[in-house]
Amino acid sequence: MKIQTDGLIIKQQNIGEQDKLVTVLTRDEGVIRAFVRGGKNIKSAKSSPTSLLCYSSLSLYKSKDRYIIDEAQVKDMFFALRSDVVHLSLAQYFCELAAYICPSEQRADSQLSLILNALFLLTEKRKDPELIKACVELRLASLAGYMPDLIMCKECGQYETPLMYFSLQKGLILCEECFRKKPFPSAAAADSGIIMALRHIVFSEDKKVFSFNLSEEGLKTLNYITETYICSVLEHDFSTLHFYKTIRS
Repeated sequence: MKIQTDGLIIKQQNIGEQDKLVTVLTRDEGVIRAFVRGGKNIKSAKSSPTSLLCYSSLSLYKSKDRYIIDEAQVKDMFFALRSDVVHLSLAQYFCELAAYICPSEQRADSQLSLILNALFLLTEKRKDPELIKACVELRLASLAGYMPDLIMCKECGQYETPLMYFSLQKGLILCEECFRKKPFPSAAAADSGIIMALRHIVFSEDKKVFSFNLSEEGLKTLNYITETYICSVLEHDFSTLHFYKTIRS
């Protein structure tokens, strides 16, 4: 069966002397692993389009449980990322996260668009990397079925108070008064600006996910919440996240 789709290369592995195996976040098939015959040869037309962080138009053959990339054409290579080690390491974290959380062999339009927009913003340096990171983490978690309940205080139903508390394990919020009476075992304090940012990331249209701003201190808190939450619900640590945090500090 032949498949025509667009995809972002999120992982690559050399196979033998000439071939490679790539993991691709595709629009129509979600996350797949595909063989690229001759992909290691720099003279091959499939070499560049199947490189890490390359967004390409792909022609694939599917035989039983195996995908083979027959043809590939570059749509975007995000060259500027390679000149900034911090941005590159964050992009690699997005790739590892996508490989772990995005669906396999089903449509992943929203997930692919989210990662591509994040890479574009990193390349153009239009947004703080920490804002981009928080958006990717929480939006991917929500798309994967881990959407936090941010509508109102879980106990009293208040929509907004000056200070609320976010459960880093359950993805719920409590107002300050309810938290004092019945605190979460693991929670982060969040002012109204951070709560609104969390709601924006979860509920906004795809094209508007990154369209907000926070103070530097607010971004630190937001990142702590989104990062801790996604690692908690997935019960997984990401090596690329640790590397990004190491070189950023």
